[in-house]
Amino acid sequence: MDSAGRDYYPPGDLRVSDADRDRALSELSEALQAGRITAGEFDQRSGQALGARTGKELTALLADLPLPDRAPAARATALERAHRVLATRISIGAALAAVCFAAVAATNALASGPTLQQREFLRDMLARQGLSVPVPPAPGFNWAGTITPGAVAVLLVVLIIFLRVTRADRP
Repeated sequence: MDSAGRDYYPPGDLRVSDADRDRALSELSEALQAGRITAGEFDQRSGQALGARTGKELTALLADLPLPDRAPAARATALERAHRVLATRISIGAALAAVCFAAVAATNALASGPTLQQREFLRDMLARQGLSVPVPPAPGFNWAGTITPGAVAVLLVVLIIFLRVTRADRP
């Protein structure tokens, strides 16, 4: 394969930068991972890439390797798959949390609080211990304990719907 496709390195005898050497090392690393070169060849070529002074030297090191331009589609697919997995995990976690918050809201809505007998027992027990803590009167409906977890559960369900809709738009 000719090196004309690697036009991102300086042509001919123009000096290369550290970024150019890093790019060449990255290409060599990808070739090693793909099995196109051996570990020994990688070591030899990496040393030559680090010592390269001109674009001609770098392109000569990579002339027998395919251009890396074919890989972005595979990377994009892998990235999309990772996003899909992450969205699924977030959806499952949000669903479990929504169920828990809904259960707390339902429990608080149905709970009547301690009875008069339980409150008197608590006051007597605290008095025996020498503590003078006022026991609150019988509570009414626990609005904060019911509405807050209920609202959080609804918001989590909205998050799940949003994740499913945005993921459905992608092919």
